[in-house]
This record gives sequence, structure tokens and C-alpha cells, in this order.
Amino acid sequence: MIQNLLILGLCLIAFSAGSSAHTDDNDRMHPKVSFPQSSGKQYEDASYWKKNARDTLAKKLKEPIIETEAKNTVFFLGDGMSLPTVTAARIYKGQLEKLEYGEEASLFFESFPNTAISKTFCSDSQTADSACSATAYLTGVKANIYTIGVKPTVNLGNCEAQMNVTNQVESVLAWAQAAGKSTGIITTTRITHASPSGTYAHIAHRDWENDDMVRKSGQNPDTCDDIAEQLILRRPGINVNVILGGGRREFTPTSVIDPEEKIGGKRTDNKNLIEIWKVLKSGKKAQYVSTRAEFEKIDPKETDFVLGLFNYDHLSYHLDSTEDPSLPELTKKAIEILSRNPKGYFLFVEGGRIDHAHHDNMAQKALMETVMMDKAVETAANMTSENDTLILVTADHAHVFSISGYPKRGNPIMGTAGTSDKDNLPYTTLSYANGPGYKRPTSTGERYDISNDDTSHKDYKQPTGLPVYSETHGGDDVAIFSRGPYSHYLSGVVHQNYIPHLIGYASCTGSGLRSCSSK
Repeated sequence: MIQNLLILGLCLIAFSAGSSAHTDDNDRMHPKVSFPQSSGKQYEDASYWKKNARDTLAKKLKEPIIETEAKNTVFFLGDGMSLPTVTAARIYKGQLEKLEYGEEASLFFESFPNTAISKTFCSDSQTADSACSATAYLTGVKANIYTIGVKPTVNLGNCEAQMNVTNQVESVLAWAQAAGKSTGIITTTRITHASPSGTYAHIAHRDWENDDMVRKSGQNPDTCDDIAEQLILRRPGINVNVILGGGRREFTPTSVIDPEEKIGGKRTDNKNLIEIWKVLKSGKKAQYVSTRAEFEKIDPKETDFVLGLFNYDHLSYHLDSTEDPSLPELTKKAIEILSRNPKGYFLFVEGGRIDHAHHDNMAQKALMETVMMDKAVETAANMTSENDTLILVTADHAHVFSISGYPKRGNPIMGTAGTSDKDNLPYTTLSYANGPGYKRPTSTGERYDISNDDTSHKDYKQPTGLPVYSETHGGDDVAIFSRGPYSHYLSGVVHQNYIPHLIGYASCTGSGLRSCSSK
């Protein structure tokens, strides 16, 4: 009897200890946090959310499946537009528009009926860069990191392999040209940057934007075509109808002084590719423009070809300047020109500076660039029919960008989420795993206090966990939003290189499966 009581007592002690440990674990899993002061507003009630869900279902039930040939394709690429970027941009947009809270806002492309998840890894890299990913989503082949438009048999920097045509892969833009369609490329970066060059270039190193960069890599630029040269002198670049972006420096010699920057170009081969383009297009309805004023004067009805290079380097961030044409403006003009072709068109549009802002940990600029690209998507949608135009919106890769903490509804997305229960210091809602925004601890080892930081400033660098010169990409999957012919096949979890195969199928271009030949 006494022995049984002892065993029972030990069991109760063990149970009590286990329960205490479990409680402690729960406390650690759900820490006590301090929230920003409540606004006192009443949030939506249960009936609101029931109606919201029922309305969404009713709309989904009415969404048609469109299986007509895609005469036109508009491909929007938000460079580095990770899922947290989409979420934060949605809230940022709502708060810019003075909605009650901000979280209830929607980006326009979120209204598209079909979504998918894209796996972004490269042939040789767990985390993608914009070069190998461009090869995947534009040509249908996964390639090695830093290479563009070539098979994975081409190693980084291998000029000889690059120039071997059997190692080159064609893009959906080239497929469209072969089908007699008009084509266009728009970007807020240099037009020779990794993403846009995926439409036309075959290069063993993404940095080879001009001949000097090829030479500095130990290669011979006379036998190894650089990216700018391929755009102006080689197919399919030579046949692109609309080219709009930045990067004049890649097309002009060091002896040619840029009208805005007052410095010479980057080319050392004395080729002025802008002037060469003008000669090649002589006798055609073609224009070269470099300013907003010149751009606004373009008459789409009288223009078959346009080369617009609006900056020496990248176009300015939208929050910094209005001198450069905006992405929605560029998109509108391009569609007006391209839509004159009765056979249709393919247009690539990149919101490229989302990525650049993230690399600098400047979250607000990244969000504004996302909002501006969303306006460009809306512009395209309003100018086209869902019955004959496939529009898709995706990203090439993610960033190490996160939304954290427990901020109240309506809390400024650029503000603080609360204070840490460890050091009682505030932390921002938006942060990065690494990057130049790293805030070094004080001399006593305490965490940097952001209380006096202006976190709402457009150039504010969000705090990071690890100091690096430039924030790195993330290896996360990214989303694909789409509408139009056969967009219902952009669903589920797919490899990134699946995208162009679906475009080819829907638009009856390329050498793969085609909807028009399967009926």
C-alpha cells in the first residue's frame, strides 16, 4: 500500500513538472507583446465577413474558362516581387488612398481569376538571380545563374559556348515575331539589364552589357557579342517594335557626352548603337526619343518602331522624380503602337526597380514601385479584351523581406509593430534578414533604438539581422496572377520554366504544344 502511494506521488510530481514545462513552452511560443495603442475604431462584424465570402464565391462561380487563341500577350514581371512585397504593397496602397485601415485594399492584379505558385531555383543555384530566372520564364529552360538565353551546358563566362547557336534558346518574344506578331520591351531599369535582355539576348554573363565589360572579363568583344549589340544588331532584338527603358550608357562610346549626365558612354569600340539603330530604321516609321517631352509627342498611328532611352542609367524611382515617363504611361503608348498589327503582339513589361529598392533595404520605394507596376497592369487590362489577350503578372525571385510582429489593424505599414518583450525597444513591421540597413548595437551591446528614426522617409533603410553590402535574394516561391485565354492552366505549383510553354500554347506560337493545332 505504501509502495503504491509512493509511485502515485512520483507520478503526480512528474505530471506537474511536465505540465509546467508545457506551459513554459506555450509562453515561449506565444510571447507577451506590446501593441501600438488602439485607435478605438470598431472593426467589421461577423455579418460583413460572411457577406464578403459569399460575394467572392458568387463571383468565382461566374468566372468563365476562356479557350480562344490569345492574339496578344502582355507579360508583367515585378522584379523581386515576393509574396510579402505584394501584401505590404497592398496595405501601402490602401493607406495612400486613405482607406479606413489599409489592409482591406487590393492590388488590381489580385482580381485576376487564376493564380499559381512558381518554383524559382536555377539549374545550378538554390536561389535565383534575374538572369537565369529570365531564361526560365521567357524561354522555357532553366539555366545557370548569371547566364541569359542559353542552355545550362553554357558555364558562366564561356564566350565560345555562348556564340554556339546550338547552345542558344529562343524566347517567347522570338516565337511571337516568327508568327508575324509585333513585339515590345519595357522596363524601369537599363534595357540591357538581366530581365528585359532575356527576351532577346544569348549571353554567358549578365554583366556583359557593353563591349568594355566583355573585355574586362578577359574575353574578346570582337567575337563575343555584348547585350546592347545583340539588341540593336541581332535577331530578335533588331526586329523589336517598341523598346522603352533606361541605359543610354550601354549604347554610346566614351567619346559621346550624355546630354543629362554630362559624362561619356561605356562603349570602347566607338560604336554608337543609337545612331546605328536610326540608320537601320531609316525609311521606316521609326523614332528615337530620350525625354518625356519627346515621348509624349509620339503618334502611335504613325509609328512602327520606337527606341526610347530615358536615362543614362536606370529610370528614377517614382518617389524621387517625375521626369521619366511612368510605367503606366510607357505601357499605354506601347499597346497603342503594337495593337495596330492585326496578327497581335507580345509585350514584356518589367517593374525592375522593386528589386533595386529591396537590395538597398528601402522598403517604401519597393512598395511604391510595386503600386506603379500594378497601375500599369490596370492600364493594359483596360486597353485589351480578356477574350483575346493573355495577361500574366509574376516575379522572377523573392527577397529576404518580411512583415512581422502584431501591429493593430490600420497601423502604418512603414511604422513600428510594437516593442520587444526582451529589451523593451521598438521594432519595425517591415524588416530584412540582411542588407545595408543593419543597425549596429550600442557600445554596451544593446540593440539600436529606432525611436528617433523617421521610418516614414522614402529613403529609410529598414533594419536587418545581418550586415551585407547589398541585400540578397530569397529562395521562396513566387506567385503568378493571370487572366485571359487558357490562363486557367496557370494554376497549382509549377516550375518557372512552365510559363512560356503555356504562353506558346495559348498564343499558338513556338514549336511546342499549341491550342490551335490540338483542336
